[in-house]
Amino acid sequence: MKIIVVSDRGDRTHSFHLNKLTRYGAAALLLSLIVAVSFFSYKLYSLNSQDGFQQQANQTWSVRLDRQRGDIADIQQQAERDLSALTLQIADIQSRLVRIDALGQRVAEAAKLAKGEFDFSRKPAVGGPSSADGDATLNYQPPAFMDLINQLNAELNDRERQLKIINDIMVNREQSSESFLSGRPIKKGWLSSPFGRRTDPFNGRIAMHNGVDFAGEEGSKVIAVAAGVVTFEGRMSGYGNMVELTHSNGYKTRYAHNATHLVKVGDVVKKGDPITLMGSTGRSTGPHVHFEVLRNDVKVDPSRYIYRASR
Repeated sequence: MKIIVVSDRGDRTHSFHLNKLTRYGAAALLLSLIVAVSFFSYKLYSLNSQDGFQQQANQTWSVRLDRQRGDIADIQQQAERDLSALTLQIADIQSRLVRIDALGQRVAEAAKLAKGEFDFSRKPAVGGPSSADGDATLNYQPPAFMDLINQLNAELNDRERQLKIINDIMVNREQSSESFLSGRPIKKGWLSSPFGRRTDPFNGRIAMHNGVDFAGEEGSKVIAVAAGVVTFEGRMSGYGNMVELTHSNGYKTRYAHNATHLVKVGDVVKKGDPITLMGSTGRSTGPHVHFEVLRNDVKVDPSRYIYRASR
């Protein structure tokens, strides 16, 4: 194979003779050059493509990070608002606890409870076994405000327990006082006839008077001397209009010669409640109330109950 090379001006020529081996080498060189150019072109394209992908990825992550920063800022603001609200609630609980302490102390003093039995000025005693060594909870330290909340909760529970006990004591005392027979069955009036043997005002004979009489103005109020249930209301021979109350511990009281009844059978009355209006019905010489006390259905002298001190 002969190759002729002509100069730029065309006045010179050179010729080369290529044998078979030389032709193969040139072809291989040309092929290598083409492969090299193709490889570098691919690498350049790949680098450009990766730069574009990386830039797009960076933009995407930048948007996400900006959004997360905004979310974190919102969460932080909400947490600050919640903490402020919690602080106000803690302050309110503390002020209420102070008022409860003062109230509990006054109630304990008013109830005349043993000194030191109920102390609203000290913190509740607490304790208990510690967690086992190596417990994961030992590594956790709660926030300071959680300690305060737990302390307030313990104090409130302690105050609630003490107030409940005091309330139970007061209720029992009130019930005991309500059911305790004592005092006169009238608000205004005077004792006109005692319990025992006396001259009967109608026939002049000596007879047993099984109650006491309190005279007063017609229509004045007759009251219950203890809490009870109305078990009779109506007319009874010799008693005229009569109301009978049944009390605890086997006691009954009777109120006779009434003008008008203010209660009916089944009514529950408290100590001091008006139950009748004074009259002069039945065997009576004038407005008064005949008052009887029965213990286990046996009539006893009411005087021992009229003059004893109330609980």
